[in-house]
Amino acid sequence: MEITFTGKRALVTGAGKGIGRATALALARGGAEVVAVTRTQADLDTLVHECPSIKPVCVDLADWDATEHALKDVGPIDLLVNNAGCARLQSFLEITQDSFDMSFNVNVKAALHVAQIVARGMKARGGGGSILNISSQASHRAFKDHAVYCATKGALDMLTKVMALELAPYQIRVNSVNPTVVLTDMAKIGWSDPVKANAMISRIPMGKFAEVEDVVHAILFLLCDKSAMTNGAFLPIDGGFLAS
Repeated sequence: MEITFTGKRALVTGAGKGIGRATALALARGGAEVVAVTRTQADLDTLVHECPSIKPVCVDLADWDATEHALKDVGPIDLLVNNAGCARLQSFLEITQDSFDMSFNVNVKAALHVAQIVARGMKARGGGGSILNISSQASHRAFKDHAVYCATKGALDMLTKVMALELAPYQIRVNSVNPTVVLTDMAKIGWSDPVKANAMISRIPMGKFAEVEDVVHAILFLLCDKSAMTNGAFLPIDGGFLAS
């Protein structure tokens, strides 16, 4: 099955590292004109060096006004990947207002805001579009020290469904992918302790974590016209974790 994005314009948030970076590069290789958004200029510099056709936008999406200003001139967008996110892990009794607010600002409010900006343009042009929110298995399962993170991803999943319901009349599809632990460079460090890693892997029927490419392939499918009737869905990329 060939997937192409020739003639499409895509915006990817959290595009500096990991899943977001790999997605931006894959979309560019597939023919899309890509706008890459992240808050770290150095990451954008290396991304553009690797793929000069990518248009970089440096902004902290937790800042509503700065986001509005940064994205007002990006032009028409056909495909959106809301990948920007953060995880501040604290036990329930130790959760601070700062960590709560930051997590919801980035994981939920920023996704809503960027999607609003993009979807308004999609609606005005009348050509439809596809929006993909990067969620997590943590939206469906509780994990120790993940109270706020789980709550944000649960909120994001419900936001995805309501967006899908309200935007469908304009032929705008909204879906999410919900991965297990994904072996980004950061995750390889965070899960390098065999005891910690094996405790999670033992709950995954396929007995392994996901690779970045596993998630990117799912993202590309849900963005493309091959999934034209898929709307309001969440796709676990978890080796069977949620089925166990």
